[in-house]
Amino acid sequence: MSDLTSTLTALGTDVTPWDAVAPEQKASIQAALGPQPPPQALVCPTTQTQLAEVMACAYQNRWRVLPCGSGSKLDWGGLAEGLDLVVSTRRLNRIIDHAVGDLTVTAEAGLTLADLQQALTAANQMLPLDPAYPQQATLGGLIATGDAGSLRQRYGGIRDMLIGLSLVRYDGQIAKAGGRVVKNVAGYDLMKLMTGSYGTLGLLSQVTFRTYPLQEASQTVVFSGSATAIGQLSQTLRLSALTPVALDVLSPALMAALGQQAFGLAARFQSISAGVEEQVQRLLALGQAQNLSGQVLTGEADAQFWQQSGAQVFAQDQSPVVIAKVGILPEAAISLLEQLQNETTGMGRIHASSGVGQIRLEGAAAGPQQVLKLRSHCETAAGYLTVLSAPLALKQTVEVWGYSGNALDLMRRLKQQFDPERLLSPGRFVGGI
Repeated sequence: MSDLTSTLTALGTDVTPWDAVAPEQKASIQAALGPQPPPQALVCPTTQTQLAEVMACAYQNRWRVLPCGSGSKLDWGGLAEGLDLVVSTRRLNRIIDHAVGDLTVTAEAGLTLADLQQALTAANQMLPLDPAYPQQATLGGLIATGDAGSLRQRYGGIRDMLIGLSLVRYDGQIAKAGGRVVKNVAGYDLMKLMTGSYGTLGLLSQVTFRTYPLQEASQTVVFSGSATAIGQLSQTLRLSALTPVALDVLSPALMAALGQQAFGLAARFQSISAGVEEQVQRLLALGQAQNLSGQVLTGEADAQFWQQSGAQVFAQDQSPVVIAKVGILPEAAISLLEQLQNETTGMGRIHASSGVGQIRLEGAAAGPQQVLKLRSHCETAAGYLTVLSAPLALKQTVEVWGYSGNALDLMRRLKQQFDPERLLSPGRFVGGI
């Protein structure tokens, strides 16, 4: 037993030496490391106090730590440098408080979104997120990666729903921000900083979200057609008074995987039954003006369409796969998907109002040249392309984040203030932070 393992075992925490870690867990952790030597152990605290003790011990011994939840997105982001320890919050998985009347819920960071949704459904409420790997994704992991999904059209991103959190600092101290009421804005900036920080600023232990009522009815309208017609309809819909909760432009390859053809536009409406029906009919009329006929999905078909859309983009295959997050001007979304269709065998979807989306490249198309060409296209349209998941060789060749803004010095100063010893996820974030 190594000194690290024996020291952590003495704290009463659940410690697994690296050699005894399950193969699937090893694979997900190794995806965050690349060719680096593996960490010595995986530790899974069961309380916030234990988590703080583990981090205090890591600080005293200058152990470098990779925070994670279930590990479903550890292959996203840059490659970590020289880790000693993996700290998982997956056993911090309890609901602390659900204030049904206040529409807020506080839970531990290791709780999966699927388990939280099940509990909220019993109270006729929901957390409007539809991220990658929804069955495995933990609340802390969602915040760390900023992964919201198509419902951001109506509800915004994670930082718009996050109203409070507790975190364990690099030195084991516990810090809190926000609160358990929607109007409480204390610590707002800290919560924004933690969203999308990839575990580089602290380990989330508890989080508080605002929740929303479940809607009475849900329907989806799917249009397929030429790039020009879909682009025009998308622009018309964005400027209309219609209020879809999700609105995505889809590439032909993704549409084909969903049983459709050509470029696609999918709009989901949720409200009272009469309101949904009225909006669906108004959208169908807008489509007819563009000579497009829409298919209306209800019930199970409605839910399955959105679940399968994400599953197709984020599926992990044995062949080389690159999954990237893109951001682009909304009016340039169709142009990006056209390039994706013409020059690669990839698929993609873009949230039509925000211009944020995901693309997937497979096989021979999952190479550095194709990624850089698509990144250049995004940057020309005032956007970006961030590589999430990719083969090791590509991550060693292509800068994952592709950040060209002017905030890198500020990010480094923040990292220095939050983690001066550079113990948390070293090398995973923009600029090797």
